[in-house]
Amino acid sequence: MEEKRVYIFAGGRIDPSCLEQITFSESDMIIGADRGALFLIQHGLSPDIAVGDFDSVSPEELDLITANSKQFISCDAIDKDLTDTELAFDLAIDNKATEVTMLGVLGTRFDHSLANVHIMMRGLQHQITSSIWDANNYITLTGTSCELEERGYTYVSLLPLTTEVTGITLEGFMYPLENATIKMGQSLGVSNRLTHGRGAIRIDSGLLLIIQSKD
Repeated sequence: MEEKRVYIFAGGRIDPSCLEQITFSESDMIIGADRGALFLIQHGLSPDIAVGDFDSVSPEELDLITANSKQFISCDAIDKDLTDTELAFDLAIDNKATEVTMLGVLGTRFDHSLANVHIMMRGLQHQITSSIWDANNYITLTGTSCELEERGYTYVSLLPLTTEVTGITLEGFMYPLENATIKMGQSLGVSNRLTHGRGAIRIDSGLLLIIQSKD
């Protein structure tokens, strides 16, 4: 399958320095969800698609988004059933994404932040590698074994997104595990560290949230 990277910029907090760490290619798609589209335009990028109800922008800002987006999709704020970020993720699925990176999806609204974490489950259902990224966190979700790189973050926390995750074995971590089970409500996997910049996570069953973070 041909690789297709999609970047979703939503209306939560985004450190502009994140843009300096991304090398966009011509085949990449950039989607601005609501105010995320305005962020892109203000930083010299034209969204391939701007989508949302745009209830967080002024009429003047909406005109700017409309004029500078390659495709503009607006929906009614009252009638819609999905968040702007999920609408953007649906567009990524429709455009055959193999990898989705979401920025600006964490913020002061915990309900939205948690819902955006849950959206990554839809990525797994469609064989899409998805991640959430900001200045302090890099979040991924896995249902299989995987390799991990430090990426400049200090801590690695592992949390179950299913009732339990079984058969967890960690290699290259300060606090190793072997064939462990972590259940929802347990903090066994919080605040671990990689010892040499790389590590391996093996699991038998369940969905495991991997949160790399720094203060």
